Amino acid sequence: MIHDFDYSNLSPRPPGRVIQLLGTVLPGVRRVQEQTQPYAERWAQANVAALQRSGPLWVALGDSMTQGIGASDYDRGWVGQLSDRLRADGWEHRVVNLSVSGARVAEVLEHQIRALDALTEAEGAPALVTCIAGSNDIVSPRWSRGLGDRFEALLDRLPRHAVVSNLPNPTREANRVSDLVAARGRAGQVVVADMRAEGPRSWRGMLAADTFHPNDVGYAAMADVMQRAMKRAGLPQARP
Repeated sequence: MIHDFDYSNLSPRPPGRVIQLLGTVLPGVRRVQEQTQPYAERWAQANVAALQRSGPLWVALGDSMTQGIGASDYDRGWVGQLSDRLRADGWEHRVVNLSVSGARVAEVLEHQIRALDALTEAEGAPALVTCIAGSNDIVSPRWSRGLGDRFEALLDRLPRHAVVSNLPNPTREANRVSDLVAARGRAGQVVVADMRAEGPRSWRGMLAADTFHPNDVGYAAMADVMQRAMKRAGLPQARP
């Protein structure tokens, strides 16, 4: 058990100018963005509480999707919903959610992977590691350049059998990321959660007020994809 885990789920960067502008003119965007700080604080509190207990550990890496932004509460995103399902199936576990809203792949590498390494050193290998990242890189040409290389570096740092989502976005860099994830899956290095093939065909009725982040229903659909990938791989196992 760890009693001195010092980790912030808040990004040191303010929201981008486009998001700030949209938030001033679109109430739905503003309402969803206002979830960022309270949800980060709730996850940070939940992480500390989880690390004061014992049991199998699930470490979640990612951005606002893993943070649950857009859901009705911080634990009604796909992580919280899937955690409830796993407990209902008999897998008692602890969740440490290292996600940060707005995180790009480089920040997952620099911030979240470092925290994952520290947790592994202190507690041993987690029973489950999941990662959904890359969406914040492809929204801007400035950040999409070189995304494939950064994502490959991220894959190199993830533990074997981490569950990794591909990117359903129809862009060149998203295609490259999805190809990289698929290749690592075929090599048995990661477990692929195929949001492209198995995610919703339509997000109608599944989006939050900002029309970008999922709502509870949309996050349930994401949890479906992650859960199917885990079941195919025989995860989670009783022991790491």
